[in-house]
Amino acid sequence: MRLPIAIIFSFIFLPSLIKGNIKKTNILFILADDVGYEGLSCYGGQSYLTPRLDKLARNGIQAMHCYSMPVCHPTRIAILTGCYPKNIGSPRWGEFPKNLERETIAHALKDSGYATAVAGKWQLTLLKNDPKQPFRMGFDNYSVFGWHEGPRYHDPMIYENGSVKSGTKNKFGPDIYREFLESFMSRSLKEEKPFFAFYSMALCHDVTDDLGEPVPVSPSGKYLNYKEMVTEMDRQVGLLVEFLDKKKIRENTLLVFVADNGTPSRFISYPKGKKLIKEPIFSNLNGQRIQGGKGKLDDTGTRVPMIINWPSVVSSGKKSDALIDMADFHATFSEVAGLKVNKKIDGISFLPIFDGKDSKKSWAYSERKGKWWVRDQKYKLYNDGKFVEVSSAEPGKEVRLNGNLSDDQKAAFLVLDCARQNLDD
Repeated sequence: MRLPIAIIFSFIFLPSLIKGNIKKTNILFILADDVGYEGLSCYGGQSYLTPRLDKLARNGIQAMHCYSMPVCHPTRIAILTGCYPKNIGSPRWGEFPKNLERETIAHALKDSGYATAVAGKWQLTLLKNDPKQPFRMGFDNYSVFGWHEGPRYHDPMIYENGSVKSGTKNKFGPDIYREFLESFMSRSLKEEKPFFAFYSMALCHDVTDDLGEPVPVSPSGKYLNYKEMVTEMDRQVGLLVEFLDKKKIRENTLLVFVADNGTPSRFISYPKGKKLIKEPIFSNLNGQRIQGGKGKLDDTGTRVPMIINWPSVVSSGKKSDALIDMADFHATFSEVAGLKVNKKIDGISFLPIFDGKDSKKSWAYSERKGKWWVRDQKYKLYNDGKFVEVSSAEPGKEVRLNGNLSDDQKAAFLVLDCARQNLDD
């Protein structure tokens, strides 16, 4: 039987407290790109094999109600700031509010003694115009692909700590990003500093499509298809877990895996001359065939997989129905690091679920292009007043509720309407 989280924390920290220092928890945060909850076998997905992620879920907590923004940029804004984009001026695509650069979770952790690094996807500026932005936002080190400038997978174009990285010919981007983080974590251990390693994965997004020429193909002569990318995503996560085991730091490392939005409806599969051929993506989930819904505000675009693994603290085999959205990571990682949660943020820490307690969050939030909703596990209220019941059996199906409401529906509406009014203020 697992001990309460407060007692576990005291066991972890006690040896260091005797020496006069608090041994802080390492944080490895993995953000997959374009993976809906149907992408993982442990969520009932039947089209892809994800044995390593499934094992993490079996040995940790599988969040069943985690919600993202429908697309990647606002998700990253919410994760880093802890705020809903509409509440901080709705930053334009590919930009980040300069007045909040020192308010990121990376800065909060860095200021408390953490070593910090990000690798993979950035997309918060054109780094050729502002290569120091990740530093200003609290990352000591970074290695990210050149958004709108070059490929992210084969022969990748990568910015590393302020300049373009050489030696990437015939290399595979996801390996470079992971190996960069492994080197960073190794240095942090030698320096006896806790780390915040943010693996902002390129996987499973399709290849860059806005360059003059198609980006390089894989050794097979094509691009990885979506199924191959899911397999590669799972492999990358497995290699990071092997690294933690090898370094004997699994016990004191919180690993969180989540995705930034739902699965795409179409995917670039191969080049045909200068033209990129896109094919539809359909996946099987619990016996149903569904098309990816990235960009939509329904479950196919916003319900994402999330796994929490921390062997010394989190007991195995849990499935949590707690509501979690993208603003909550700032507050949670702050609490894990022993920091006070910034009162200005929108997010609420989901740390209580680590110990099997109820989350304090009564609704989750998502937005796109001026439209947004608040929801619980079963009901959703849009900013225009549309109140719907979300189908648990048919992903993406929403039934509008009109007229007489049941007591359960009335109670849900009151909670969600209060949240909607507060967000409108």
